[in-house]
Amino acid sequence: MMQKSKAEDLIGCCGLYCGLCNKYQSTAPSRCIGCITGEQHSWCSIWNCCVKKHGFDNCAGCSDVFKCTVHTRRKVAEWIPAADNLCQIQASSSVTWLEEQKERQSVLEELLQNYNEGRSMSFYCKVCAAIPVDSLRQAIKKAKAKFKSEQVGNSDLKTKARMLKDIIDTLK
Repeated sequence: MMQKSKAEDLIGCCGLYCGLCNKYQSTAPSRCIGCITGEQHSWCSIWNCCVKKHGFDNCAGCSDVFKCTVHTRRKVAEWIPAADNLCQIQASSSVTWLEEQKERQSVLEELLQNYNEGRSMSFYCKVCAAIPVDSLRQAIKKAKAKFKSEQVGNSDLKTKARMLKDIIDTLK
């Protein structure tokens, strides 16, 4: 059997790419290490249903996924493009989808490293999961130009985060 790559290990049961999830990106002791990697998910009703109960890698394998009460209860569709992701995974091999998710994760990591004042992780995770990568890159470019024109210093993360969030909010 072919060994899964790191990217494949980050396909979440719910349809989210784990690399875009604030629980995965967290440095807290309660950090999630991804759906594929183990039993630490006993708290997650989606993981319990998908992996433990039905033996799937992710919910794309389930014929009832779009009528699933577990997804509805957890309000998955409200905070991630789970249904769209699961449709893409069902419709084709996950290779193209994974490449896009890795790109999204790269942008997210740039946002977290350079524009996170300590309160923006969840916001950045959500927008990186939902907004096209090219639009996010344009927002970063626009923000950098604004930082320069308004002489915002590199160490002023609070101002940089606020300004970037304002620009990203116009994309929604």
